[in-house]
This record gives sequence, C-alpha cells and structure tokens, in this order.
Amino acid sequence: MVEEELRRNFQSKVKTIHDVGEHILGGGGKRLRPALLLLVSKLLEYEDYRDVVYAAVVEFIHNATLVHDDIIDEAEIRRGRTSINYRWGNNLTVLVGDYLYTHSMSLALAEGNLDILRLLSDTTIRMIEGEIIGLEQNGHADLTIDDYFDVVTRKTGLLFGACCRIPAYLADNVPESTAQALYDYGLNLGICFQLIDDLLDFTSSTEVLGKPALSDLKEGKVTLPLILAMPRATAREREMIALVAENKSFDGIDPAEIGSIVRKYGALDEARAIARDYAARSRKALESFPPSDAKETLEMALDFVMERDK
Repeated sequence: MVEEELRRNFQSKVKTIHDVGEHILGGGGKRLRPALLLLVSKLLEYEDYRDVVYAAVVEFIHNATLVHDDIIDEAEIRRGRTSINYRWGNNLTVLVGDYLYTHSMSLALAEGNLDILRLLSDTTIRMIEGEIIGLEQNGHADLTIDDYFDVVTRKTGLLFGACCRIPAYLADNVPESTAQALYDYGLNLGICFQLIDDLLDFTSSTEVLGKPALSDLKEGKVTLPLILAMPRATAREREMIALVAENKSFDGIDPAEIGSIVRKYGALDEARAIARDYAARSRKALESFPPSDAKETLEMALDFVMERDK
C-alpha cells in the first residue's frame, strides 16, 4: 500500500516529474523508514490507513535528501543505477528535490494532524541544517567526534526518530513516556544505521554497495573510522588522509593504503563497537513494551542494521 501511495503521488501533468518518479521508485531501496513506522503502528495496535500515508511522507522526505545529496556529492550512481542528477542534470534535480520536500508536507497537511506536521517540519529543518553543517565540514580532516555525531543525528537519526514517534500521535491514549521511548528507539537505530553505512564504505565493494568503496572520503567526507584513526596515525598518514579529503581525489594515493590505516589502528572495530552501543540503547527503549510480533520484528531490525552488507 505504501508503494501504491508513493506511485500515486508521483503522478503529475508534468511528464518529467512522472519520469523521475518512476526512476526513483524503480531504484527500490530498503524502505526501512516506512517499515519502521508501520511496525510501530502495529505495536500500538493502530488499525486505520493513515499510517500508510505518513509512511509515504517519510519516504518522500528521505528521497528528497538523497536527491539533494547526489547533487552536492556530484554522484553518478544511486542504488546501483544512474543518479537523477547525472541523467537529468543538476538544475532539474534541485527542483525535483524541492518538489519532494514540498509534496511530502502537502500530504502531511492534508491529513490534518498538526502535531505530526510540526514534528516533520522541525525534523526536516534540522536535517537541512545538518546538510549545511556537513557541507561546511567537507574537505576538513580535523573533525571531532562531536562534530561527526551532530551531523549524523541531524541527517539520519532524527527522521528515524520521527518515523517511530508518528504512530503515537495516531493511536489512542498513548502516554508521552511511551511516545518518547519509541522516538528514542528510532533515533538510536538511525544513528546506528549511519555508523554502519560509514563502516561499509571501508569494508564493502562497489558491486554490493551500489556505489564505489571509499567514496565518502573521495567526496571530502571524513567519517568516524578516520576520525578515530587520525590521533593514532603518523604525521605522514594524517597528511595523506587530509590530502584526499581536501582534493577530493586519490590522485597519487592508493585507496587501499587508507583502508589499511583504519584497520591498523583498530578504528573499524571501535566504530563497530560504538554502533553496537547505539543498537543496545535502541533495544533498551523497547523493554517496557509487552511481547508481540511487532516488537520482535523491531528488535530484528536492529540485527538487520548491524549485520547488513549494503
């Protein structure tokens, strides 16, 4: 039903919007955010259709961020296919991202729940702030762990949290403490998800990941494994990392050497341990809920995020 809702809302008299919509939907994706929203609805025993609409809304918001990300990163591949900006050009792609953001808010507004609309608006604003901060940090290798987590929380964690908080507004008589626990589950899961995503950039392949390995550093993004490795690295190794980030190029530098640096100093293992800690926080947030199929599946989502290879 969510897929049908997404496809229906990509219908437009403007043919290009329809064509781009088909390209986006054809690329698939995990649909993890809508799935979480629907699972939490099931956990709260919500039976109506409105959760399906909001599941489509959060997927629209997520896709809007991906579309704009690809322009910023000058990406050529997204989900193993040609990116929208590479196929249609940056000018049109900016407008498609704007369309997705605006259309998502229009859908939410039509549902008439101002609490949810306020949550989604605040989340989207903070996500865009995260994009701006991340862009300002781009090319800098002297980032702190706090710098990193500020951006990760804004860009990824908050929307996961919102997905899991929305059903508490839809279901009857949900206490604020329960709603907060669901938000905490989603927020920590989202941060864990991004940590694993950043790890996969070092450990996975282009074929599996759908984008080139070590593409983050080549785009000027210094992620947690490198931030952890930098204080332990030699001056030459730090200079090498900084050079790739600044120049956005591996020209004259072997990417495998960067990979060996993060392994040599145990940065990948440490980053994975931090991801496990966020997964544990997420699992703890579910403790107060009675056993159910939905709860079991939400706990399985944590295992899926920790063990995924793409």
